[in-house]
Amino acid sequence: MVAMHDVQKWFGDLHVLQDIELEVAPGEVVVVIGPSGSGKSTLCRAINRLEVIQEGTIVVDGKPLPDEGKELAQLRADVGMVFQSFNLFAHKTVLENVTLGPIKVRGLKKADADKRGMELLARVGVDSQAGKLPAQLSGGQQQRVAIARSLAMDPKVMLFDEPTSALDPEMIKEVLDTMVDLAKGGMTMVVVTHEMGFARTAADRVLFMADGRIVEENTPQAFFTNPQTPRAKDFLAKILTH
Repeated sequence: MVAMHDVQKWFGDLHVLQDIELEVAPGEVVVVIGPSGSGKSTLCRAINRLEVIQEGTIVVDGKPLPDEGKELAQLRADVGMVFQSFNLFAHKTVLENVTLGPIKVRGLKKADADKRGMELLARVGVDSQAGKLPAQLSGGQQQRVAIARSLAMDPKVMLFDEPTSALDPEMIKEVLDTMVDLAKGGMTMVVVTHEMGFARTAADRVLFMADGRIVEENTPQAFFTNPQTPRAKDFLAKILTH
């Protein structure tokens, strides 16, 4: 579903993505972890061209990443993205936030979009909030609306860039539970997160990044019980002892 080959990215003199090789199969859940500044978010954002790479190739569902225009808009419709901040339209209701894309981009009739929107809001557990404005919801509820909004476009792959990092601790579980359900449902997912519990339970594969490189990749069981590289061992020793 996603293939990255020899991907290189610089911010000025800083080489933020180095020699990235990654393939994500349909239905696979890949969790990307690593220290801050290791290139995790940049890798995630490069997949739908929110970050432009300087070298290498990225292919989504068999098609190379387009440069601009309609093809790029189509790609972004097919690749759902959930950010740290919820990026909901403050002046639109929860349901309107979810239905806007399907109506404007996919050409869905309002009645059909509303029906599907309510189904998705029910799926993420916030259908009772459909008529409210985002500011009337908790952070965890807003993030679940953001997930429903992405799902409304029927994406082929979902990207999550630290989706729980802006949330209070008690709200994190409800968002992670929603993501676990998505993973069980067969959604192709690339998830950048600091939530090691999610990585252990929902990932098919864990990628560990450091200094712009994928340093190690393995199953969650193998990675967490027997990391192979000194860098990964050091990282896990720091985070798993607290």
